[in-house]
Amino acid sequence: MRNKELPLWAKNQLASCPRAGKGVHHWLFVTALKLHPYFQDKAELERLLDEATANCGREVTATEIENAVRDSLRLIENPTDQTKPSPSWPTRNEEQIQAVVRDGPEFAELAVMSPVQWNDDARHTEEIIDVLFPGNPLLCGGPKQTYSLTRTREEWRGFLEKQQFIVPSPMSATHGTTQSGKRSMRSLGNTGPRRFLVVEFDKGIFDEHAAVLKHLAKYAPLVMVVHSGNKSLHGWFYAAGQPDEKVEKFFCYAVSLGADPATWTRCQLVRMPDGQRASGSRQRVIYFNPKGISLQ
Repeated sequence: MRNKELPLWAKNQLASCPRAGKGVHHWLFVTALKLHPYFQDKAELERLLDEATANCGREVTATEIENAVRDSLRLIENPTDQTKPSPSWPTRNEEQIQAVVRDGPEFAELAVMSPVQWNDDARHTEEIIDVLFPGNPLLCGGPKQTYSLTRTREEWRGFLEKQQFIVPSPMSATHGTTQSGKRSMRSLGNTGPRRFLVVEFDKGIFDEHAAVLKHLAKYAPLVMVVHSGNKSLHGWFYAAGQPDEKVEKFFCYAVSLGADPATWTRCQLVRMPDGQRASGSRQRVIYFNPKGISLQ
């Protein structure tokens, strides 16, 4: 069913997405729950939810939307199923965030701290990816959330700087099955073990993000910080070979300091280092520490 064919209350529901920080994640689940009866084709429901959240003030990923549709459908099919729509992450600790920000570097200072500095304006995506993912592993990336490809690193060579997104861990196969049952080049089923855990933010300013990321570097190796090309910084922390419990404890702390929980999902797309947003803005790498990969 198309938007124009929906009853008025359903159209109003789709138009009621709150702003970032006001419950977008919960709104997705509730809206999907209410609209399921009108959509035999769940891909169409996902498309409308993507459109409805486009201007909410933060990036709502395809995975977050898929999970909302899947988990709400599970509740409809089995009302006694008490499965939560997402992990239970801690709430923001504003007092702790302010303490970290007072002690931490500002955005410009973090850039100066970068062990690797580039003195030209060329894009360095290819050399960065070679360091992050040595050899010729399968990598998943693409120009938008709804279109990604899994190819070998060599098949990607020369094309990466024009992409917006990449999965921060190698893939185990070219295709897998999503949790909604669709065959896809990006799913948990074909994502390999976690290599990097990305910490990004949907609130705050660059100086705050820089301070939090440098603070978190006390607990895990900070390999890279990517400027989103818009309003946030994304920190890549090396996590390969670490126990899930240790990585989850670290990420819980990051979430309490304002990190977006969406990047916990291993197949989540994140910003391509030195890649390009749809707007044309460059996603610059402002901090790069290759030695962090060997610090575990």
